[in-house]
Amino acid sequence: MTPTPFSAIQTTSMSIQTAFCAAPATRLRRRRAMVTGGAGFLGSHLCERLVDSGVAVDCVDDLSSGSADNVRRLTCRPGFRLLEHDVSEPRFAGAFPGPYDMVLHCAGPASRADCRRRPLKALDACGLGTRNALAVADRDGARFLLVSSGQVYGDPMVHPQREDYWGNVDPVGPRGAYDESKRFSEALTTAHATAAGTDAGIVRVFNTYGPRMRADDRRAIPTFIRQALAGEPVTVEGDGRQTRSLCYVDDTVDGVLRVAVSRSVRPVNIGGDDETTIEEIARRVIGLTGSRSRLTFVDRSPHDPARRRPDTTLARELFGWTPKVTWEEGFKRTIASFLERPPDGRPLGERHEWPGREPQGGRPSWPEGGVRHACSW
Repeated sequence: MTPTPFSAIQTTSMSIQTAFCAAPATRLRRRRAMVTGGAGFLGSHLCERLVDSGVAVDCVDDLSSGSADNVRRLTCRPGFRLLEHDVSEPRFAGAFPGPYDMVLHCAGPASRADCRRRPLKALDACGLGTRNALAVADRDGARFLLVSSGQVYGDPMVHPQREDYWGNVDPVGPRGAYDESKRFSEALTTAHATAAGTDAGIVRVFNTYGPRMRADDRRAIPTFIRQALAGEPVTVEGDGRQTRSLCYVDDTVDGVLRVAVSRSVRPVNIGGDDETTIEEIARRVIGLTGSRSRLTFVDRSPHDPARRRPDTTLARELFGWTPKVTWEEGFKRTIASFLERPPDGRPLGERHEWPGREPQGGRPSWPEGGVRHACSW
């Protein structure tokens, strides 16, 4: 396949940089948005940025993997509503009369571990759920954005991965339900744009990290932080030489919303260019937490990608997007958010539920061998 020159791609008739900026004072040219999966890690940050930009938000989530705690601070903000609902249920569109100017579809299991536990749920969210979210956008003439994943490339044989690379995926392998559900949701979105004229776009989000990640979702960074803070061995799969490119959540949100307010119809990669090995990521976490944990190498998961880094030329050249938060600053913020949780890694919720909490607001007592001193920054 011959790649299409980026300069030849028509994406928008408006200025992206004037339409959206990360500053809270900036107002999006949208008045009301639906965010499916809005109580999840990335979804909650999208909701927060939209509300800060003056957009009324309906956050729709069945809370199967998201948490109401992630958007608790928004519940008292004008125009924000948390609505518990399964996006894959029949008559979904009728339950939300709108009208909406924008629909951001983020619903679905966020990690491969979630998908292994609930593979049919993942397929429903990306199949029936995508179709339902598209129906809302079609009804209201709203801009639709599918928040897809770099997982659509599978274990890539091309590096870095451009948007016109088709990927290397085993549909019946252990990662098949996760990878193929994302690929099908992209096909469905593209079909709607072609057949029904839906104003629809796609972003492929690569490895994103930051506050509000679940400690138990088995993704590398939250797992490493949880283990290091508890003084446990930090487990690295394989020999640790496989690579990932990391992007802090604030930068990812900025990129997603730049595409959301455009009229881009083709997929756009959003991800970091700090490609590093899994072993180095683990060592960075141990160093910044001040932990005495040691690395332990365990068997590598089947079909775990050897290398992953997005080619973000399209996002940079056409949308003026570039990541700004360094890995060190991003790691510090993420670790600090984990220190505000109880030792089991659950969201804070009501503070009186913290195990080991001192009566007058003292910090919980960390387990023996954990880190009870200030982190090393």
